[in-house]
Order: sequence, then C-alpha cells, then structure tokens
Amino acid sequence: MPFSVCMRDCYDTCSMISEFKDGRLRVRGNPEHPVTAGFLCPKGALLPKWFHSRDRLRTPLIRRGERGRGAFREASWEEAIKLVADKLRETIERYGSESVLVYQYAGDRGAVNYAFPLRLFHYLNTAMLDHGICDRAGQEALKDVYGTAVGLDPEELRNQRLLVYWGINAFWTNFHGFMLARRNDLEIWTVDVVRTETAKKSDKFFQIRPDTDVLFALGVAKVLIEEDLYDKTFVRESVCGFKEFKNYVKTLSLDYVSRETGLGVGEIEAFARGFAEKRGVIHIGYGIQRSLAGGESIRAIAVLPALVGHRFGFIYDMKTIDKSYAEGAFLRTKPAKKIPQMKLAEYVERGEIKFLYVYNSNPLASLPNLNRLRKALVENDIFVVTHDVFLTDTALYSDVVLPANTFFERLDIADSYYHRYVALNEPVARLHGKDNSEVIRLLTKALGIDSSYLYESDEEVIGKVLELNGLSWGELKEKGFVEVPERPRKWKTPSGKIEFYSRRALKRGLSPFPEYKRFGGKFPLRLLTPTHRMTITSQYHNTYGMIDPNLYINPADAGERGVKDGDEVEVFNDFGRVWTRAKLSEDVPAGVVLLYKAFWVRLLGWNANFLTTDETLQKYGNGSAYHSTWVEVRKPNGE
Repeated sequence: MPFSVCMRDCYDTCSMISEFKDGRLRVRGNPEHPVTAGFLCPKGALLPKWFHSRDRLRTPLIRRGERGRGAFREASWEEAIKLVADKLRETIERYGSESVLVYQYAGDRGAVNYAFPLRLFHYLNTAMLDHGICDRAGQEALKDVYGTAVGLDPEELRNQRLLVYWGINAFWTNFHGFMLARRNDLEIWTVDVVRTETAKKSDKFFQIRPDTDVLFALGVAKVLIEEDLYDKTFVRESVCGFKEFKNYVKTLSLDYVSRETGLGVGEIEAFARGFAEKRGVIHIGYGIQRSLAGGESIRAIAVLPALVGHRFGFIYDMKTIDKSYAEGAFLRTKPAKKIPQMKLAEYVERGEIKFLYVYNSNPLASLPNLNRLRKALVENDIFVVTHDVFLTDTALYSDVVLPANTFFERLDIADSYYHRYVALNEPVARLHGKDNSEVIRLLTKALGIDSSYLYESDEEVIGKVLELNGLSWGELKEKGFVEVPERPRKWKTPSGKIEFYSRRALKRGLSPFPEYKRFGGKFPLRLLTPTHRMTITSQYHNTYGMIDPNLYINPADAGERGVKDGDEVEVFNDFGRVWTRAKLSEDVPAGVVLLYKAFWVRLLGWNANFLTTDETLQKYGNGSAYHSTWVEVRKPNGE
C-alpha cells in the first residue's frame, strides 16, 4: 500500500499508510513512525472525507461578473492557462516584473508543491512574499538569544522530566507531541491566558494576563538566580551577559510581577523551584508571539531553559533539510523585492501589485483586517489567479481559478517543523485537478520559456533535494520515512554563546534585555483568535463542518453588558463587526474574549479576521500581531 504524509501546516506531519479500494480512500497512521505511532488526530482520520468531497473543483473558472460575487464561467485548461500566461506577460511588459507577486504558504507543505512553483517567478524576477504571518517574531527573538530558532528534538523528551507548554494548546494543535510527552511520563505544565484543553489536562496550570509572559518569565528567572537554583557551571561556560542580566532582574519586584500577571508570588516561586528541580524544557507556542508583546515575551522565556543547564531546551522550529534547490532562487538575475505578508492590502492599494498568483493559501480567510483587503481587491486594477482544491474565499475574488489536486494524487516528500523525519508521499489515486508543479510547467510552456529547470519532473527534484541532504531514496521508499541525522550544533550568536545580553537585539534598536510594556486599545476587550480543533486555519471548514462560531466571554464581562449565555451579540471595532452567539465561560478571563479564526466568509457570513489588526512587529521581522486586537461586545440594536 502507498505511503502518504499529511501535508497540512501542522507540527505533527504524520506518516500514513493509504489504500484506495472500491473507489474509496482509507488512511491510517504509520505504526513504525516514532512520532505518528500508528494513530491520527481527529482531522487526519477524516482526510478521506476531504479527498472525496463533492465540492472539489473540477474545471478551470474565469470570472464574468463583479469580483467577489462568485460569477464564473467554465473554461478548458488550454484557455485558462493561455489567459493567465497572456496576462502575466502583459503585466510584466507594462508595469515591470516587480508588479507581479506570488502569494503562497503552507496549505501544502510538500517540498515540490510548496517550493517548485516559485521557480517560474524567480526566473521572471517578480516580487516575492516575506512570510511574517506565522512564527516570524519568535524566530527573531530566539535568534537574539541562541542564534537559531531550532530547538530540542522532541524525541529527546524521553530523557526529560518536565515539559512546559507556554502559549500553545498542544492537545489540539500538536496532538502527537502531547501524547509523546505522556508516553515518556513527563510532568506537563501549561502557561496560558485561556484555560485550554491542554491546560485542563496538565499537571499544573499558570493562568496569566495577556502580554505579561515577559514579566512572568523574568520573575521566574529572578527567583532561579537569587535562590541559587540555576546551573552555575553551564551559565559560566555557555552564557554571555549573565552578570548584566542578574543585575537587570534584581531590580524587578515579585509583588509587581504578581500584580501584573495575576499570579501569586508563591505561584511564581513554585514555578521557578519546580522548573529548576526537574530541569524543565519549554514548548513555546506560535500564538503567543502573534502580539505586540510577542517578540519580547519569547526572548524572556528563552533564557529559562539555559538557566537550568540546557543547550537548546526549547521546542519551536525544526528546520531539518535544505529545500532551496526545489525553490530555485538561483534562477533570478536580480534581487527580489520582498513584500511583507501582512501588508498585502497596503501594496494593492498603492498599485504596486498588478498580478497576484495564489496557491497553497487562502489569504482572504487567513490575513488580518480582511475588510480592507477585500475592498482593495475590488477597487484596484489587479489580476488575481488562484490555484486551489476548492472555491475558497480567495478564489471568489479571483479572475481565474485553477483546480488543484490533493497530496493523495501526486508524488512528494515533506519534512516537519516539530520532529526530525522526512516522509514519503506516493500517489494513491487521481480524481481532479493538477499539481502545483504541473500547472507551472504548463505556464512556462505557454510563456515560451525553455529553461530546463522549469521542466524538471517531481521525481527529479525530490531526488536532488534528498541527495543534497545526504538522504537515501531507497530507505525512504522502503519505510515511508527517514530520519535526518542531527549534526553538531553551536550557538550562532555574535559571542558564540547563549546571549542573555543580546547584541543582535541591540543592533535592531531593541534593549539588550527583554522589556515588559503594557498595551491597550480604543476598545475595552482583548480579542484572541486561536485555531479550532477541527480546522487548520481555514482548512476543513467546508468539508468537515465542525466549527465553533461562538464568542467566548467571561461571565463578569457578559454581566456588565447584559449578555446572557446564548444571546446574539455584535462584536465590533474600527476594522469591522460580526454577529454571533455569546457563550459564557470561566475559561476565558475577564477582559478577554475569544473567537476561533479563519472560518469561511462564504459559508459563515463573517470571519474573525474582519476584526483583527494588520499592525506588525516591525523590529521582529514584520511578524503578525493578531492577538493585539481590542473589541467591544453588545447586544444588537442596543437591546
């Protein structure tokens, strides 16, 4: 039976064994894979439903009405590809190559289908996307301290005693990682603003106020240092700037930390003492750094594992293989103009983007301040092409929609940003649509380009990527996955050590130490927009249908507004407004409300990103700040 790998934008990157029998797909977790361990998460178990969906696109579509209204006519592949090629050529001739932007992300994480389409756009010297939507601020922060965002191999958890989930609902978003920790009998703690399912299943939960992570981490560091609980030998040999950092936290009052975080002084001390005793490691979530305080928070959290003697005692990213050959940036003849992902609407408004090619992504569901982006696409002169499996919200705003196939229908490989395995994906059956790479080859031919790099087969690209990374095709085909050996690692900082006093941060105009700052908005309630258990950002809403559109609000905040459980409410700010039902919950603290993110506007009528800010963390790589959004809640029509 063929090997498959789940290509979703998910930590676990599960190796699967697939079967196509009697016209139906069946999948199961690969029992030999050390992390997948023979089982799938609820989303993965339902992949056949997604694969066989009647809503899959079968025929190219060309817009014939007002953008966004969903009026299309069917077209042949030949007509659609010719139209896209002609418009691409015309745009470059009239406005220059930098007026063309390819917008892609990790809706499909296959090495070929994620990266190969970029080859054509590199060859054409178009503008490229600077990805800041996901984990950018945290990457920059960890580089400030360690010189890298690549942390601990999760399989090393078998040698640990304590895992702290900080700002991550792992039971929903890293299910295999959570079960791996349980199998290894680790004590599990959670630090979060919301009492998530992970928090409820943890041995200890530390519920803090938004943006106070940096202060809590600094308070813990203060206790570790002043009570001599830190690893003195490791710090002396491996840390730069410890003396200065010690003096920095010395001025910090635990009473102040307690007042700001909402935790008692005793809780802060207990965290520090238990963390030191068990030499804890920390899995730092991506959601925590999607706020204006995100970068500073990660910098503060990052010093804690080092204080108890870990060289890389955090889990964040796992960049295991070099896939640059698949992308083909070597085909460029001039440097790329980089467009920040969070600023797409702004660049469209300014007329700097005239042609937008979208694949592996649904920006009209996932980007912030969606009303601005929708308006920009309607009111400006731009040609939009979307290559997708379904008629997404982004496809509705496109001039041409090209049907994509699924990862069950093609050859590819995928690595993980959580573990150290590369998995094989073999074609199981062919139903509808074309590969991302196949469409690019058709466009290349229609443009009259004869570069051999743009016609390489998927197998040739995969073979070269594996060869460049020293991995075996044979082993991969036999087992369905192969482990990437961990090479000797060092801290890539200016000092060559873990930098508590960060020279890199100073160079970017930041304080050498993480700083706490209060943030507030025009409206009184902080809006958090995490992912729902049965979606991955916008994926699966249309096929699984298991969503939760409720607004979660603390009973105290609801009472002040005369809102009862189940009432219809209006949630609004200067970016937009949505109407939904209130669900009262003590899991959400006072002053905070929660909506799950990125449901399809086409299906639900609204999206939490109608409300989210498109502000970015400029000094942290223009990372997103979704969770620095403030709203008000009221009954409709002043009830």
